Amino acid sequence: MRTTQADVLIIGGGLAGLCAGIDLAQAGYEVLLFEPKAYPRHKVCGEYISNEVLPYLKSLGFDPFDHGAVAISNFLWTHTDGRSISARLPLGGFGLSRYTVELELFNLAKAAGVDFVAEAVVEIESEPSGVAATTSSGKLFYGRTGIGAYGKRSVLDKKLAREFIDEKANFMAAKWHARGSFDSTLVALHNFKGGYCGVSRVEEGLINFCFIATYDVFKKHKNLNEFINLELASNPALKELFDQTDMQFEQPISIAQISFKDKPPVEAHWLMCGDTAGLIHPLSGNGMSMAIRSASLAASELKAFLKGTISRKSLMVNYENHWKSEFNKRLRMGRLAARVFASPKASSLSLKFLKLIPGLLPFFIRQTHGKLKPKHLHNEA
Repeated sequence: MRTTQADVLIIGGGLAGLCAGIDLAQAGYEVLLFEPKAYPRHKVCGEYISNEVLPYLKSLGFDPFDHGAVAISNFLWTHTDGRSISARLPLGGFGLSRYTVELELFNLAKAAGVDFVAEAVVEIESEPSGVAATTSSGKLFYGRTGIGAYGKRSVLDKKLAREFIDEKANFMAAKWHARGSFDSTLVALHNFKGGYCGVSRVEEGLINFCFIATYDVFKKHKNLNEFINLELASNPALKELFDQTDMQFEQPISIAQISFKDKPPVEAHWLMCGDTAGLIHPLSGNGMSMAIRSASLAASELKAFLKGTISRKSLMVNYENHWKSEFNKRLRMGRLAARVFASPKASSLSLKFLKLIPGLLPFFIRQTHGKLKPKHLHNEA
């Protein structure tokens, strides 16, 4: 008879995997977390986090402001021609690098008793009594249940025959940190041909630049630096920022094959979290918050299942319903905004319209963000 290796297997040690692991381990459950890459590490990420997840992070023992987080309360959007519109963020947020957030959550996870396996998972399966994962070295692990939090795109998506994996992924993204002049209370979004670039402060006086662009526009250039200097700098606001700041990375870090297609939040009895369950356009400025919030939802349902208060079937149904209720509207609004930003005419008209009715911009921001929840609500199914 097979013996259970752990209560929960978690594939991926990003924000969603780490938060879920901490939550479950602190509740007394045995957690195996598979992550082949060492901490700390930089990742392509906007690094603005909505305050909606602040109570949950604090309940796990992580206060971002103890690690240099910068409070952010205002939003700025500039068009390709330099025109702009600004608004106060209804909920507010903070800036903290992915590097620091993941390192501190990793340390918390180890302290909570999460067992890390420094190997890549190459195959996952479901069984009547639980789930199984096979690593690159051929080791086999079993769990009573499992979370998939392995990121935007993986060989596992191919193995699971997830529909989005065979469709064209026509976006790339890059990020770097810089030093210079920038309003610390601001998260800014600057439009350029084929994409948009987010800018905000993080810890230690650094400024995070992160952009996403269509590959069709990017491939017309020789390299990443040429693309930045010609396409991004065509926006006067971005050019001014480039002139006033000094890049702290030797080169920007980049990723490709980004897809914003729908992804089921449950696959073969695995609960999918973070980008593995669905990727919101970065212009909505809330991907990190969504990853953390999805971990909260998954951990809540898993604790109920592991205590025996709900069945395995109810676990899957409940999580899928909660996930869709929490995120489907956000994803739709993000895709709508992306279509607007992709068209210079549409974005120009939108800017004029938003200036005529100032309350519309805060309204849109609220549609792509959650609500501030008391700590105890993060732990309820």
